[in-house]
Amino acid sequence: ETDIDDRYGDLDSRADSDVPEIPPSSDRTPEILQKALSGLSSRWKNWWIRGILTLTMISLFFLTIYMGSFMLMLLVLGIQVKCFHEIITIGYRVYHSYELPWFRTLSWYFLLCVNYFFYGETVADYFATFVQREEQLQFLIRYHRFISFALYLAGFCMFVLSLVKKHYRLQFYMFAWTHVTLLITVTQSHLVIQNLFEGMIWFLVPISSVICNDITAYLFGFFFGRTPLIKLSPKKTWEGFIGGFFSTVVFGFIAAYVLSKYQYFVCPVEYRSDVNSFVTECEPADLFQLHSYSLPSFLKVVLRRETVSLYPFQIHSIALSTFASLIGPFGGFFASGFKRAFKIKDFADTIPGHGGIMDRFDCQYLMATFVHVYITSFIRGPNPSKVLQQLLVLQPEQQLSIYRTLKTHLTEKGILQPVLNV
Repeated sequence: ETDIDDRYGDLDSRADSDVPEIPPSSDRTPEILQKALSGLSSRWKNWWIRGILTLTMISLFFLTIYMGSFMLMLLVLGIQVKCFHEIITIGYRVYHSYELPWFRTLSWYFLLCVNYFFYGETVADYFATFVQREEQLQFLIRYHRFISFALYLAGFCMFVLSLVKKHYRLQFYMFAWTHVTLLITVTQSHLVIQNLFEGMIWFLVPISSVICNDITAYLFGFFFGRTPLIKLSPKKTWEGFIGGFFSTVVFGFIAAYVLSKYQYFVCPVEYRSDVNSFVTECEPADLFQLHSYSLPSFLKVVLRRETVSLYPFQIHSIALSTFASLIGPFGGFFASGFKRAFKIKDFADTIPGHGGIMDRFDCQYLMATFVHVYITSFIRGPNPSKVLQQLLVLQPEQQLSIYRTLKTHLTEKGILQPVLNV
C-alpha cells in the first residue's frame, strides 16, 4: 500500500483540453492546380479542387470495375490498410512523447492476424472445391482457426511483455485503440467483400449511393445551405441533407435498373471446377428479371398506364439508398466527433481538398454492415451451388450416405418412384 503513489502516480488522466495538438496537415494540392485556381477565393478554390479530385477518383473506380471482381477486392484491401494506418498514426502522434515500446509493430501485427483469419474464412467458405484441388492449402484451411488463434496469442503475449511501469494505463489505451480500429476497418472491409461475392451489384449500388449522397449533399449545401444540421459538422446543412436524400434515392433506383440488365454485375463470384477458374456467369435470379407491377390509382392517372415493368432489385435499391442517405452520414458525424476530440481537421492529407482516405470512406463502413445484414435477412436463401461445393469435398462414403438419405426423403414425398425389387 505504501507503494501506491509510485505505482499509479504517473498514470495518464489528462482531460480533452490536455490532448496535444497534432501538426496541421500539409497542402498536397498539385502545383498546376494551385496556379490555375490562384485567382479564386478560398471557398471556390476548395470547391474546384474537390470537384476535380472527385471526378478523378470516380474515373479510377470505373476502371477498377472494368478490371473485375478481383481488382475490386484488392482495392478494398488497399483502402482498409490505408484507413488503419491513418487512425493508428493519430494515436501514435498523440502519445508519441511516451515512446511506448512495440506499439506500431504490434498494431500492424494484429492487422495481419485479423486479415489472415477473415480472408482464410472467406476462402474456406466460398472456394471449398478449389481448396480441395490444391494440396498445399488443405492443411492451412483445416487448421485455419487454430493457426489464427495461435498467431493472435503470440501478439497478446508480446503486448504483455511490453508493459512498462508507470505507463500501464496508457498502454492499455493503445491496446484498445488498436482493437477498435481493427473492428472498424478490417471487419467492415471483410463484409464489403462478402457482399461482392453475392454479386457485384450488391457492392456497386450501396457504395455508389453513398458516393452520390456525399456529392449531392455537398452541392445542395454549398449552393442552398442555410440551416445548420449538427454541431459536430458545422458545414452540414438541412438543405444539403434533404437534397442528398432525394437525389440518392433517384440515383439508386436508376443505377439498379441499369446494372440489373447484365450478368457481369448480378452473378455471384464462383469457382467452377470444370474450367478451373473463377467465373461470374449464371442464369440471373428472379431478383434481376423484369416483373410487371400494378400501379396505385393516383399514379395510373398521372402516368396513364396500368402497370410498370421493374426489376425487383430496384425496390430493394430504395431501401439501400434510403439507408445511405439517412443513416450513412452518421458515420461521417462519428468521424467528425473523433477528429474534434483530437483537434485535427482531417485524418490525413492523402487527397487534396478531401483529406485522408478515412475521410472519404467513413460513411461506407456503416453501409457495408447494413448491406450484409439486409442480404442475410431478406435476400439470401439456400445456395445449391454452394451446397454442391461442400458435398464434393466430402469422403465418398459420406457422399453415398447423403445420397441415400436424400433418395429416401424424395421417395417419401412422392417425387421419386420407389424402386421395386424383383
